[in-house]
Formats: sequence, structure tokens, C-alpha cells
Amino acid sequence: MPFKAKDKIVFIGDSITDKGRKKDPLKLGSGYVRLLHDYLTAVYPKLSLKIINEGVSGNRVIDLEKRWRIDVLDHQPQWVSISIGINDVWRQLDSPDADQVYPDKFEAVYRSLLDQTKQLPNCRAILMQPTVIKEYPDSTGTQLLKPYVDIVNRLTEEYGGILVPTHEAFIDFLHCETGQDLTTDGVHMNTLGDMLMATTWLKAVTGTPNRN
Repeated sequence: MPFKAKDKIVFIGDSITDKGRKKDPLKLGSGYVRLLHDYLTAVYPKLSLKIINEGVSGNRVIDLEKRWRIDVLDHQPQWVSISIGINDVWRQLDSPDADQVYPDKFEAVYRSLLDQTKQLPNCRAILMQPTVIKEYPDSTGTQLLKPYVDIVNRLTEEYGGILVPTHEAFIDFLHCETGQDLTTDGVHMNTLGDMLMATTWLKAVTGTPNRN
């Protein structure tokens, strides 16, 4: 268990992280962040961990950059969990005439966020791979995501973070051909998708639950 008593964990990202948090009295939303909050609270009640959801629907990495100080640094967390990249690719598909965040810009901005986080005395980054766009491995969106996944992998190693292989977990699940959906629309998680994100996070960060 890497967490210490009263550690503060900030989750930041897009709608997949947001999941209606502003309508939730606890401001956690109904997605994977809520599942992680409930699991960590139930299993480790004495740690009194503080879980903060700073997901905002529609965000790309450039949007995180604009709010990084207020929504991450000002919390003075011991951990920041980042899930970003879906909208950086999705905008290329649904708004091709808009200003785009291609892989080189994505990496530069993401690197800047991690550099800023190093200002905090004891904060470790948890980097979640972007998941999928449409629920089949060879979709155009999922293929376009691959360079972004590679960037997240590389930055995790370079900055000594913890990698949550959510993209790989989703692709593995899709290859199992269970006939069950992970999303409501190819991007946004249903309850099964949220559970897969949460269990993948737990396994990467805490070592549990183990899947054999």
C-alpha cells in the first residue's frame, strides 16, 4: 500500500473522470473516481484518504494546463492521477477544422504539467493511458490514440510515475469478445467500463485486486 494516512489524491481529466461530479454532494461523480473512493475508504478506513475529483467534460491536455495551478497544485496533494487524451484525438474526428492537439503538442504540454508538479515537495504522478474510441481495436479513433498512449508510457518512465495501463486493459477486454459493452457511446463509460478503469488503477497503484 503506497498511501499514508491523510494522503490527498487529486484525479484530473475529462468527462470520463468528471462523470457528473458537480451534481454529486460529495463532488466525486458516479464513475471510476467514485468506485476508487469507496473501495479505498472501505478497505483502508484508518488512512482517511482525501479523494478530490477535478475532471471537466470536454477537456484536452491544453485545458488541463490552464487550470493546473488552481485544480492541482493549490490542493498540495501527495498524488495526482491524470487521465487525458481522448478529446485530443476526438476533436480531430468531429472538428477537423479546429485547432488540434497533435502528439508533439500533447507531449510538450503534458511534460510541462509534470514539470510543474515537481514543484510540490512530495507529490507523485499516476498516469492513466487514454482508453479507446469506439469498441473495436482497429477503429480509426483507437488507432489515432496509439501515439498518445506511447507518450503517456514514455513520460511515466521518464518522470518516475506510476503507469495505469487502461488502454491495454480495454483492448484486452475487447479481444475477449464477451459481447458486453464498456461504454455508452464508444467513449463514455458505462458501469462496467468504470469498473475496469478502477480495477486497473488499483492493480497498478496498490497491487490489488490481482487478476490471474
